Amino acid sequence: MTQTNAVGPTLRTWQKRSGSRFGRWLFGRMVCRRAPYVRSLKPRFLEVRPALCKVALVNRKRLHDSKGAVHAQAIGNLCEVAAGMVTDVTIPPTLTWTTRGMTIEYLRRAHTGVTATARLDKSEWSDAQNVGVPVSVVDDNGAEVVRAVISINVSASKD
Repeated sequence: MTQTNAVGPTLRTWQKRSGSRFGRWLFGRMVCRRAPYVRSLKPRFLEVRPALCKVALVNRKRLHDSKGAVHAQAIGNLCEVAAGMVTDVTIPPTLTWTTRGMTIEYLRRAHTGVTATARLDKSEWSDAQNVGVPVSVVDDNGAEVVRAVISINVSASKD
């Protein structure tokens, strides 16, 4: 079993940049370069640490569906970003991860901005395993709009 002690490059970058609004913006741009499918979301990272990631999505017209709510695909992508980021900063640097799937439950429409919170409360890691990362998405009024579980495959790095 491997313990989660070492700080990986993503967490180190967040710790260096999170002290200012501009630094958090730069961190978000870095994430968008690594995962271009989320570039249109323009995610705002609020908190990133082992076991927890909070990322927000500002309500913009370009992210709306035909009924004026935040599009379900945008919220799903936000869930995947939050789960991926919490996994990246929680697992030891000797391991790598890939997304395997997603189970998502849409509870209500979001007509405001939303914040996704992903939690990964695990401290011991074996070489290869599947992990379910729960994600909760709330709107700006505090109402839960989505519950998701992102399935992540954690395995030994090939380096």
